Amino acid sequence: MNATVEAEDVKMLFRNQHAFLIPKIMFTASDLGVFDLLMESKEPLTSVTIAERLGTSPFGMERLLDACVGYKFLQVERKDNQTLYGNTDLANLYLGKRSPKTQYYSLKINAEFTYTRAQHLADAVREGKAQTYRLSDSSTNNFYEAMYRTESGLREFMEFMREMWSLCGRVVLNAFDLSPFPLVCDVGGSSGALAKEYISLYPNSTVTIVDLPEVVETGKKHYVSSEEHRITFHECDFFKDPIPEADLYILARTLHVFTDEKCVQLLTRLHKACKPGGGVLVVEIVLNEDRTWPLEAHISGLVMLLITQGKERTLSEYNAFFNAAGFKQIQQKKTGHFDAILGRK
Repeated sequence: MNATVEAEDVKMLFRNQHAFLIPKIMFTASDLGVFDLLMESKEPLTSVTIAERLGTSPFGMERLLDACVGYKFLQVERKDNQTLYGNTDLANLYLGKRSPKTQYYSLKINAEFTYTRAQHLADAVREGKAQTYRLSDSSTNNFYEAMYRTESGLREFMEFMREMWSLCGRVVLNAFDLSPFPLVCDVGGSSGALAKEYISLYPNSTVTIVDLPEVVETGKKHYVSSEEHRITFHECDFFKDPIPEADLYILARTLHVFTDEKCVQLLTRLHKACKPGGGVLVVEIVLNEDRTWPLEAHISGLVMLLITQGKERTLSEYNAFFNAAGFKQIQQKKTGHFDAILGRK
């Protein structure tokens, strides 16, 4: 083997072996307030100044800042024999807690909730089932029960969903012309972030968020104001309770949580409730047909293995679900990180 190629392979091997630290590095810097401080300062700062203002040790802070530079979350410049640290555009946009597009709760859930469960990946592969029950902080193997058990856990998950759809929601909703669907149900709509994007795109529409009672209560209290009268909530276990009639049902990052059988069951129930000419919009990361790409789908698939009964799927698999439930005229659009699939009744 060429020595240069071998050296690059060794370097990649080392980085991959330590890649588990990346979410911890991002979340730690965000949680301590590094990115917010640098946004507010309007100028680069030394590691000593950052440590003093955030109440950390200068030695520890310098190690963290240098790692952030290595991963291009921060940038450095030398001035008057000092090393000065500043945010990159990535940090300003997504990593500061007070950024309009912050992904703080995504970082938190991955660095804490998902990270701890990943320690049992070998067990999940051996057994083919979620590993939540193995952890001392959980008496259940149900992902939602584990997250929703406390109000703080529920709020963190709802913030995570809000951040995701604040970032990607408008893009996926623009994949198709949805103007023929004024009456919408967002099934598992959580905080209502996607509902807000929908009514901003289609001002004559109304959206009902269908979710569990504890989610509905928290959504009304913290996320949707009384002035947003075109967004309403409906308490519902959508596998058991009657589902409101609508022109369009949205299943955004919902089906990948469930088994194949549960997916068909849910889509069949939505087909029965759907108005003639209506449809279902599914938003997921779709695998290509030979299952080799995208990498994000494989990463998400392993996360689903750890914490749910679900998985990521190909378009053919989703088409089979739609057809089994009675939906026709199935279309797919790629929108970047997520894919949009529209099935019509």
